[in-house]
Amino acid sequence: MIISTTHKVVGKEIVKHVGYVKGSTVRAKHVGKDIAAGFKTLFGGEIKGYADMMNEARQIAVGRMVEDAKAQGANAIVGFRLQTSSVMTGASEIIAYGTAVIVEE
Repeated sequence: MIISTTHKVVGKEIVKHVGYVKGSTVRAKHVGKDIAAGFKTLFGGEIKGYADMMNEARQIAVGRMVEDAKAQGANAIVGFRLQTSSVMTGASEIIAYGTAVIVEE
């Protein structure tokens, strides 16, 4: 699956726009990680547990978006974006979205 942040795929012609596709996930760390992260904010530095969690969440959201595109018969996604939001203390949602298209082979 080709994924592009632009609205075209360089060197290929878009022959059909399939439509909007998305994938999302909501992730939270357990209380122990929240306490450790709280201490880290006092002294500075990377909060590795949260960085790992968000990386995993991005991979899941993109994977679900790709599954959505494949289910609709697309072979590429253009206009790809990632967005995040806090749904509650310690929990974030990651959304991956774009436009599913069919490009020439």
